[in-house]
Amino acid sequence: MSALTVRRLLIDLGDGFPRHWHGGDPFRSALFDALSMSFPVGEQFFIDSVKKGVAALDAGTRERFADDLKGFVGQEATHRHIHGIFNAQLESQGYTNTWQERAARRIGYIAALDARHQVAITAAYEHYTAILADWLLANEAQMTGVDARLKAMWLWHSVEESEHKSVAFDVYQALGGTPSWRIRWFLRCSFFFFTDLFRQTARNLWHDGELFRLRTLRSCLSFLFGRHGMVPHTIRPWRAYFRRDFHPSQLDSSPLTTAWLSRNGDAFKVVGAT
Repeated sequence: MSALTVRRLLIDLGDGFPRHWHGGDPFRSALFDALSMSFPVGEQFFIDSVKKGVAALDAGTRERFADDLKGFVGQEATHRHIHGIFNAQLESQGYTNTWQERAARRIGYIAALDARHQVAITAAYEHYTAILADWLLANEAQMTGVDARLKAMWLWHSVEESEHKSVAFDVYQALGGTPSWRIRWFLRCSFFFFTDLFRQTARNLWHDGELFRLRTLRSCLSFLFGRHGMVPHTIRPWRAYFRRDFHPSQLDSSPLTTAWLSRNGDAFKVVGAT
């Protein structure tokens, strides 16, 4: 893996944003809001798990992961920060983040587990963020009508998720983790990811009075199952994780990330650059 670059996103969310910021669409706004609500607690868990995993390696292997760990932590920490600001705006609009509460409880339950289990969970969720990121980068039209600041936020986040998608996976393998346990944890994480995403999105829509409206259903079906929808374009890479010989690098995202970075150099600043 090439060295991971940490970037500071050059946007200001101080002025807030509309409730239905995703082109005026309540469903899309609610879904992306739900995802954001999971990020601060989730990404802190990812950071802690990978740190714990690297610390459990022998000295020579640990040194091999030093640069990857530094880049991974730097990228995830910046994501955690910006989504914390975004989520504070959601809270000011009256939304309640129950996903974060459930995730925090689960993290407490698994805190004492062997590092391999925590890293396997991280690798599973990192696969989700990576395949969703690749889908969004390949289908920027799904962000039509979105405030330029928020569009930059989601696509910048997508780029960096694609860049560091192999780190937790590689640490898991270096710890001697087996494909069987990796796949078991992926199945469990899949259950929690889908149920948490559904519950939080539904709660957000209920808050808006949009949950049972026909336009919400139409938007849901189009966004998830339409020609360029999320499900048709992520099902194959999702299934790939079940192969015993799978590795995230088999899903090459570099053309997508390179293209976005080259077009949007004014949206970010590389941390440490003069």
